[in-house]
Amino acid sequence: MFKEIENLIESKQESYFTLSDRIWDIAETKFHEQESAKTIIAVLEKEGFSIETNIADIDTAFIATYGSKGPTIGFLGEYDALPELNQKAGVTHKETDPSLGTTNGHGCGHNLLGTASLAAAIATRDYVKANNIDAQIRYYGCPAEEGGSGKTYMARAHAFDDLDMALCWHPGTDNAIIASPTLANIQAVFEFKGKSSHAANSPDMGRSALDAMELMNVGANYLREHVTPEARYHYAVLDGGGMQPSVVQAHAKSLYLIRAPKAFQVKDIYDRLCDCAKGAALMTGTEVEIHFDKACSNYMPNKVYSKLMSDCMIEVGAPQFDEEDIAFAKEMHNSLTDDEKKFMMVPPITSVEKQILGANQGKVLADYIYPFNEAFTNFVMPGSTDVGDVSWVVPTAQCVMTTEVFNTALHSWQWVANGKTNIAKKGMLQAAKVMATTAMKAIENPEYIEQAKAELAEVTQQTPYVNPIPADVKPNSLGL
Repeated sequence: MFKEIENLIESKQESYFTLSDRIWDIAETKFHEQESAKTIIAVLEKEGFSIETNIADIDTAFIATYGSKGPTIGFLGEYDALPELNQKAGVTHKETDPSLGTTNGHGCGHNLLGTASLAAAIATRDYVKANNIDAQIRYYGCPAEEGGSGKTYMARAHAFDDLDMALCWHPGTDNAIIASPTLANIQAVFEFKGKSSHAANSPDMGRSALDAMELMNVGANYLREHVTPEARYHYAVLDGGGMQPSVVQAHAKSLYLIRAPKAFQVKDIYDRLCDCAKGAALMTGTEVEIHFDKACSNYMPNKVYSKLMSDCMIEVGAPQFDEEDIAFAKEMHNSLTDDEKKFMMVPPITSVEKQILGANQGKVLADYIYPFNEAFTNFVMPGSTDVGDVSWVVPTAQCVMTTEVFNTALHSWQWVANGKTNIAKKGMLQAAKVMATTAMKAIENPEYIEQAKAELAEVTQQTPYVNPIPADVKPNSLGL
């Protein structure tokens, strides 16, 4: 099976490289991925998939489907970039590229992510068609993973409800299964409104919205001591009230992103931060409006599918790199500071990982695999993903594959610069092979599907899934 899938993917690899490079060039941010979505849809239409657009009232979300009976497999694709990460491709130093016509950049490798999932969907379709196997294959075009929770809105619209399996992956510095749960989150804007006045001549007539925002931040920082230790929240100033200190600031606005291991913990912290904001407004004689922007649930890896995906990854093998790849990677690795070289995407938490890492000490490209380790299911990864909401609706598995130089951190210029290299493309193809092989193993062995669904049902019977975005909140309603 694997060899046939490998041939199917490699026979179309040039078109996948072209697609990935094009998405890298476009570099569109959350909810603005019109050209990226259009480009991916064109490839899928050419391959004979039917397309449904405007999923969950998001014009850059879509579902591509082939087949109408048999197990239903969903491949999750992403294609959004990050703001302010413009970077020249293929160099080992920080350098912007004005010719790209955008200040955005693919600092999380979603050009690779979306393309590999597409390649896996097409290869799985090609395999079932060639072997006369009943299956429904879907590619989910999922926008706004970065700060928009596109999949959470899609889950709220029941886009994933009838899937038997959801598969995804992420570019990375290692080859492993994403076996750890992630943090749930809520993002909200706190908008303070006061009254302007001359700051020297009539300050008593003014009510400072900026003072209110700062007092909220003070309260939020004192609150940190009294929330669950794994929680973390971050804020950014969207509006400081203007550039004139002699005017009492009549408006101010901050954006908060709140994270914790469980959705109910996030909601509790969010409610307490709302109280901080209301208290700050009361102290300053101002008003506050709270705008819920988005949220996502904690990722819940399915052990049945994770073990299956791990077995398939070992069968497929890690990406193999040549001398040119290694030379480039060494030069890129030298761009890191000593502190930056401490970053590890997959921390070696048990003796298994430590032994593998020790045997490969000094490598700047990971050409080895960490097998599935159930110990990771008890280790919360300090980040968030809207794949979490998919995992509460349908059994889900994900992997990471080496597309980046060891120790390089996500959302960095190094990731953007590396996004069109042979290193990145080799990892992208291997990820597609792993996902397609995993899908076919499940399709041909339905006991995997039954066991995976039973595992998910056991959890949701005790803790039913509740979508964390209120029904009246619309995608990108704040235009952030």
